[in-house]
Formats: sequence, structure tokens, C-alpha cells
Amino acid sequence: MKHYIFFALTLLISGTFHHSIAQEKTIPEFIRDNPDKSSIYLVVNGEVQASVNPDRMMPLASTVKIIVAIEYAYQAASGKVNPAQLVDTSILNHYYIPNTDGGAQPGWINYVQKKGLLNEGKTSLEEVAKGMINFSSNANTEYLIDLLGLDNINKRIKELSLKDHDDLYYFISSLMLIHDKKANEIEAMSKEEYVEKSNEWHEKLKEDKSQISNVKNIPFNVQKIWSDRLTKSTTRTYADIMQKINSGTYFSKDVQRNIATTMEAIMENPANQKWLEHAGTKGGSTTWVLTKAMYATKKDGTTIEIAYFFDNLSLQEQMKLQKSLNSFELALLTNKDGIRDEIIKLLN
Repeated sequence: MKHYIFFALTLLISGTFHHSIAQEKTIPEFIRDNPDKSSIYLVVNGEVQASVNPDRMMPLASTVKIIVAIEYAYQAASGKVNPAQLVDTSILNHYYIPNTDGGAQPGWINYVQKKGLLNEGKTSLEEVAKGMINFSSNANTEYLIDLLGLDNINKRIKELSLKDHDDLYYFISSLMLIHDKKANEIEAMSKEEYVEKSNEWHEKLKEDKSQISNVKNIPFNVQKIWSDRLTKSTTRTYADIMQKINSGTYFSKDVQRNIATTMEAIMENPANQKWLEHAGTKGGSTTWVLTKAMYATKKDGTTIEIAYFFDNLSLQEQMKLQKSLNSFELALLTNKDGIRDEIIKLLN
């Protein structure tokens, strides 16, 4: 039985885009044939090119971490937090729940060790934020939400005029809430009670991580409820966020720089630097959910922002779509042989 119930996509983070003609149209064809499971919003050079169910509220999974990254960027710019501040990974481990993140946390720890960014178990707050986005570390996310303040993050959503966006809560700690309960017990909880108890579990983990070892073998019907209750938003809203970042003018210079630091690891690859001015991406998934938001400005000045979400996927659909993400995004960015135009026709 598969137990990885909240893992995020790290495709394109450290490598280059890879071209696969056979997979370019898999995602748009799926959206066309399965509108009940899909939503997409695509903007090219400031003009909406494709829009399918753009206002449907859908679970974000790890894509919601973009909001946490933006709040971090604001607080780092204002001096409320110090990017150079050292964080002990033993504190982060209070929120690390094994077998629920697709190996993100061990992968990130291994990365900072190899890069010489970990000294006596400590690394910088900036690296913690980058690990949240680039490796989709759930533990880092939970720590940052606590550090930045849940109220501050939710206030930021309103200040950014993001109308269709649920408030965040401690969704990693909610795994502790559901792990020993039956589906009907969780379903009986109101949204308010569910969020309140998840936040209470965060405080418990903050003080004592020993209870984490009990989380294992969560039934799929319980996982599905957890997935359905994740923070929701729309592709229109996330394309708007991508436009705000991509413009380079919405945020102050310091905030923009901090966002780029956390969001644009893809630009560390010299091959991408040859044709992209800047680009950032964040994806997320559960067993049933697949979400992605991306922005890019090409060397020729072309700007692209896209958000596409799926929900209630079968395992086969999930795997098929994941294999196609890279080729789909490359097609949109390059428009090689007019492929972006073909995709837009399919979607419309």
C-alpha cells in the first residue's frame, strides 16, 4: 500500500526542460476530456489564452507553499526575520512525519550537507525557505508558518487581493489529527473544528515530537478526506500570483529579490539561463490531487504565467499526468513549431 500521502513535484527545479513530443498534448487532452477534474488558466504576454474552470475552488496541496514564501519574502525585506539566522534542524524535525512527504525532508538534508550549508546541524533560514519550495519540505513549511505567524500569512492573502483563497492552517499537523481516527469521525468535524484541532496538534508537536512515530498506514479513505480538506484556491488566483511575481513591478525590490531567491532555483542551471530571463515554479500533489503554478520571462521578452489543477484523479491518471508535466510546460514556453498554439486550440 502506498503511504506517501503528501508529496510535491520537484520537476524542473535543478535540471533543464526536456522535450517529448509524445507527451506535449497529454495534459491539454486530459483537460478537454475531463473538465470535471480539471482547471487551467494560461496567460501569454498579458493576454488570457486559455481558461477552463478558472474559478473552481480546488485543493492546492504543496502549491500553497508559494503563499508562505511570499510572506517570508516580506518579513525578510522588512527585517522581521533574518535570512542568515541559523536554524537547528532538530527543531525542524519536530514537524517531520516520515513516509508522508515522498522523501522530501531527507533529500533536502542530504542536499544542504553536500553543499556545505549545514554546520553542526544548523543551516540558514534562507535555506529553510528554499527547501520548502525546491524540495517541498513539509517540516520546513510547518516551521516557517509558525515563525512567520499564521495570522500574518492569512492577512497577506487579503492584502494581495486574492479573493478566492482559503485561509491556511497547520495542514501538516492535521496528519496527526487524522492518523488514529475513522473516516466518519473526521467527516463529522466542521471545518472550524478540524482547523482548530489541527492547529492544536501543531502546538503539541512544537513541544514534543515523540508522538510522530505513531503515524503510519493511514487508510486511503481517511487520506482522501485529508486531501479534500486542504487549503483551496483557483487557477485564476494562482495565475494572478504568478503575474505579480513575473512582472517584477508589483512587489518592492527587496521583496522581489527574496521571492526570486526561494522560487527560482531553476535559474541556477546554466542551460536555462541561455533562454530564460527568469522563471519560477511550484507544484504539489496528493494521491488524488495534482497542482502546478509557473511563471517565466524569456530572453525575447515573452512572458508566460500558468496555473493548472487536477482533483479526484485515479492513480493511473496521476502517474500519466506527472510524466507529461515537463513536456507540456516546455511546449508552452517555447511554442516550437507552433505547439503552444495547438495546445491553446485544444483547451479552447
